[in-house]
Amino acid sequence: MHVDGNAAGGVLSEVFGRDVTAAALTCDGCGATEPIAAAMAWMDGPGTVLRCVHCERVLMRVARTGERVLLDASGVRTLAM
Repeated sequence: MHVDGNAAGGVLSEVFGRDVTAAALTCDGCGATEPIAAAMAWMDGPGTVLRCVHCERVLMRVARTGERVLLDASGVRTLAM
């Protein structure tokens, strides 16, 4: 079960130092541009996975490992803040 991208706002603010849920990201798979808040977020287990609402491709993975936060944004073509 997923929630919207707003749920990932807390962990993403740790990475970017500010609220980025309104930032527009472009999916590298289908080219659609939406705010992070519109993404589908899965928050089970040790991390968060954000998927495109149009093609369901993985946009970002965020995980906490001890004191570190790891971000994989390989599914994002551009991020405009």
